[in-house]
Amino acid sequence: MLSSKFIGCLSKRRYNPTSLTSLMMVLLSQKHNITDGMHINLAQSNSQLRQPRVVSSSPHRFMSSCQYSTIYTDSIITNTQHKLLGNIPRYVKIVEVGPRDGLQNEKDIVPTSVKVELIKMLVDSGLQVVEATSFVSPKWVPQLADAKDVIEAIKSVGGARFPVLTPNLKGLEAALAAGVKEVAVFAAASESFSRSNINCSIDESLARYRDVTSAARKHSIPVRGYISCVVGCPMEGDVHPSKVAYVADELYKMGCDEISLGDTIGVGTPGTVVPMIEAVKNVVPIEKLAVHFHDTYGQALSNILVSLQMGISVVDSSVSGLGGCPYAKGATGNVATEDVVYMLNGLGVKTNVDLKKLMLAGDFIRKHLGRPSESKTATALSKTLFCASKL
Repeated sequence: MLSSKFIGCLSKRRYNPTSLTSLMMVLLSQKHNITDGMHINLAQSNSQLRQPRVVSSSPHRFMSSCQYSTIYTDSIITNTQHKLLGNIPRYVKIVEVGPRDGLQNEKDIVPTSVKVELIKMLVDSGLQVVEATSFVSPKWVPQLADAKDVIEAIKSVGGARFPVLTPNLKGLEAALAAGVKEVAVFAAASESFSRSNINCSIDESLARYRDVTSAARKHSIPVRGYISCVVGCPMEGDVHPSKVAYVADELYKMGCDEISLGDTIGVGTPGTVVPMIEAVKNVVPIEKLAVHFHDTYGQALSNILVSLQMGISVVDSSVSGLGGCPYAKGATGNVATEDVVYMLNGLGVKTNVDLKKLMLAGDFIRKHLGRPSESKTATALSKTLFCASKL
């Protein structure tokens, strides 16, 4: 039965169904003592609970004027959050891989000008690390044949770092000649995948990358190491955590400043991701690790969350969920940057990324590619607000 105080509160204020339900939940939780001693009175509840802020009373303008906030700032919710989620980091660095990993498998060549504009929009959204391109043979990846031109066009763009993929010494030399300041190498935890993707065994690839990292260090160029198939391989099936730890250890010992653990085909779940990270962090400091999840089975955000709980504070993602893998049939794109930012905002974790501007970047590239966004956040908010440009 509703109290007179609650009815009086309703009579004075207009509540939508969402906030009304939220208030009911607060009352019920107080009644049944499931808030563990936390007391939330009705006068405070409206400011403590997330709900849309309507800036226009006109019903015809509701959809275009409703603004949503997912950031919890209330101390009570924050304390509960830490009890349930553990000590997740207060800041997460997002490495945007859309311009390289996201576009490299597109069949139709994306104009250089479009790639450059996308990178500029991503930087404008607040992203501080944007993987720009790859200095690889155009025969293998024709989409990135314009790597030199892309780097030249973004030299004047400040406020961000633009690492590039360099699979061998030749690629590194070309990148250095173009003025690149940061590079990355790409290994695998699966022998079969290594041979199909980079045409050599795991140990052969590591020997190659020792030469790359050694040469890069002579030029004071930071090197990032990627490891693919960290929980599953399209050819071998499950990948044992010890194999991932071996490759990670070798990359770290050769001088990689950061190592990104990639679930290339998106088969990972928290149950497989946790033991993998446990094995890797025994040989590589947790602060040197990043995670890179594809969302084939809809597990990417769950996997990111448990990774944060384990101490990871660097997450790779791709605007609009761009990406895939030519050697992993059925694998969908990387987890969408919009979805990652939305979740982190809701956890009170800082990213310094403006979701509105990020959605505009996603809207820009999806329109050019002629297909809908793979980001659930972008799709939902675009439907609610008609289009990202009205945010």
